[in-house]
Amino acid sequence: MTWIEDILLVQKHTIKKASRSFVKNWLIIFISIAYMILFIFFTIAINSLLSGILSILAGIIIAIVSSGLISSYLYLLFNIINNNRITFQNIKDGFTEYLWKIYGIFFIVWLVSYILSSISGIIGSSIGLIDNLFNLAVLILLNALPETIYQKYYSSSESIKYAFDFFKENWLNWFIPNVVFFALLYALEGINFTSLFMPSINILGGISLSEIVEYLISQVIFSFMMIYRGYLFQLLSTSTRRKRMFMKNMYR
Repeated sequence: MTWIEDILLVQKHTIKKASRSFVKNWLIIFISIAYMILFIFFTIAINSLLSGILSILAGIIIAIVSSGLISSYLYLLFNIINNNRITFQNIKDGFTEYLWKIYGIFFIVWLVSYILSSISGIIGSSIGLIDNLFNLAVLILLNALPETIYQKYYSSSESIKYAFDFFKENWLNWFIPNVVFFALLYALEGINFTSLFMPSINILGGISLSEIVEYLISQVIFSFMMIYRGYLFQLLSTSTRRKRMFMKNMYR
């Protein structure tokens, strides 16, 4: 089986499963919107209550709140991919399911970013350029980190390593559909993310009807993308091209 045949087989299998699950679990669109609104108001409230010297504490609390919301969202995806259904209990249980794993990843990313900023200050390089390059590297090389978090039982550091190794092994099959999804989101929202992977809208700055429609469309695309990625990751992380060649009839 050639690379092209493998790509077509994998993507065809994934889009079938993702489409069925998306239709059945369409409520995840509005759950992700609710989480975005909760995150914005929690951030405003915490920053208002904890200012000045307490701003350090505010940053820690916001990171924990963000980790909890992402944890709950990923747990919903876990149940969609594995059980093809989500419940209200899943939402409640999800806030703590991956909380500290996600918080640990945030801390590691922050620490590396801080070290790079310190080094750039010493050698006189542009902090903004280095920070942008670092964020781009994280976005590309660790793109499968959300799926690694909820589908693999690794620690924070192990999850980062696995996501990197997964991308190296499956970059073509993973890269092609994600480029399409990100291009669509960029066209609609400019890939404006409030956290690791949640698109946002500036609800406090005044928004028009067209902006609301665009945001809802972007949320539909985003929700389908995350379900699609979940099934794609599940298939790629549990098989090889050689294995898929021998079992190709199962993926039709």
